[in-house]
Amino acid sequence: MSTTRAVVIGVGHYLPERVVENAEFEDSLDTTDEWIRARSGIERRHFAADGQNTSHLAANAARAALADAGLEVNDLDAIVVATSTADLTFPSAATMVQAELGMMHGFAFDVQAVCAGFIYALTNANALILAGSAKRVMVIGAETFSRIMDWTDRSTCVLFGDGAGALILEAREGTGTANDRGVLSTDLNSDGQFKDLLFVDGGVSTQTTGYLRMQGNAVFRHAVEKLAATATTALGKAGLASEDIDWVVPHQANIRIIQGTAKKLGLPMDRVVVTVQDHGNTSAASIPLALSVGKARGQIKEGDVVVTEAIGGGLAWGAVVLRW
Repeated sequence: MSTTRAVVIGVGHYLPERVVENAEFEDSLDTTDEWIRARSGIERRHFAADGQNTSHLAANAARAALADAGLEVNDLDAIVVATSTADLTFPSAATMVQAELGMMHGFAFDVQAVCAGFIYALTNANALILAGSAKRVMVIGAETFSRIMDWTDRSTCVLFGDGAGALILEAREGTGTANDRGVLSTDLNSDGQFKDLLFVDGGVSTQTTGYLRMQGNAVFRHAVEKLAATATTALGKAGLASEDIDWVVPHQANIRIIQGTAKKLGLPMDRVVVTVQDHGNTSAASIPLALSVGKARGQIKEGDVVVTEAIGGGLAWGAVVLRW
């Protein structure tokens, strides 16, 4: 039976010029390059320059995705930006990207689910296409987490970086089977009782400016279990199993979480796209960034089954299964 699928037709990413190696933290914190690598797998990350905001990173990633797809901005119907670090309280970062790209039609909006934001945004974009509300949707994950770090807290400030990744979904006809290209299934979850495990201790309605706070050990325990479970659920919805996966492209938070999730899925690490060593945790940007890098490396190819999964503050988590 013929059905509509949301197919990835372009990807791109952007990283700020400033590269911060682990050693830079040694002068201001009780830490070492070896400690950070052992704890997280991170070796370096990028920080946005003064005056360089989340919307700027997002727009640059969007331009790269358009070039990869061979499209102009007027070919898009909508822009969805996943971010927890928008430039302003309002308007949305997405409308700012829309203006920056010179797109004066269609619609744009933000999605906020912290590190799971891109999974939520991709799921929403897929739904827009399936509903016939848009034919082509740009989905962007972009963050400037360096702006919400407590630079005295070595347990968090060494883990995060800035960056953006983007992909373009296009409506195409499929057969309704798992052999189709495009998004095959999605799975979203949240549980607000775990808010205190990962949050920013400030916000607009409390008239405060806050910093990221995290109970790392507790987040780790939830992450491995919930990521493997949501990936398995999404695979089941698509009529697939772990052995059908060509690539897992996980949220790049911590190499130990990535390894633990792959083990639970029964997959070797040579089928996992890993970029955390070079980018750190870029929150909602990490999956599209990794997808773009994975394609550029020649890892992800047309027809491959790709599973993406992420967990973030909320707690919010989820997975998407797609055929590239």
